[in-house]
Amino acid sequence: MTKKLQSIEVEEKLKALGLVVFTPREFQGVFGVAQKAASMFILNNVKSGLFIKLRNNFYAIKDSNHDYFFIANKLYQPSYISLETVLSHYKIIPEVVYGTTSITTKAPREFRTPIGNFTYQHIKIEVFTGYKLQEIDRYKALVAEPEKALADYLYFVDLKKILLNDRLKLKSINKPKLIEYAKLFKRPGMLELINKIYVDSRQSRTIY
Repeated sequence: MTKKLQSIEVEEKLKALGLVVFTPREFQGVFGVAQKAASMFILNNVKSGLFIKLRNNFYAIKDSNHDYFFIANKLYQPSYISLETVLSHYKIIPEVVYGTTSITTKAPREFRTPIGNFTYQHIKIEVFTGYKLQEIDRYKALVAEPEKALADYLYFVDLKKILLNDRLKLKSINKPKLIEYAKLFKRPGMLELINKIYVDSRQSRTIY
């Protein structure tokens, strides 16, 4: 006998389990239904507005608090939150950042979703480190340490893929740790950039 799923009960159970973002396979496991039944229920409820599609095989409950760090980790693995998102989070750059940026060992990707954009930049596996599991509200996500986020950022500046922000706030940065992370990339230009940002930081304090 086919199990009849009720939208209200499904929403309540997914929220209770913390599965505000889920795959069809996870949905099957929770509700014990066949693959076809799970797919049909999900697609019908994307149309009804209960769920939203984030990317292929990833869905979210529309009426829920969306933790962007948690979602970013789940949408593309392996990955951790870094770059401008973390620099803004720790007030190392003054700008408010829209969208969530992450680091991955896989190919670069960008997902434009109804709840925001999620961007993933590639680095080699040897430098895929310097992150910790953090709990934000009730959700956990892998987030770069401030020094590693800055090292990742300077790596892409050194590659000339992004421009250097001239308003970096370095007071909270552990400089020796930053240098150690930078050395992992084996790019002398990154050490030169570190010298530059610290010189610029001292000059800005003098000016203001």
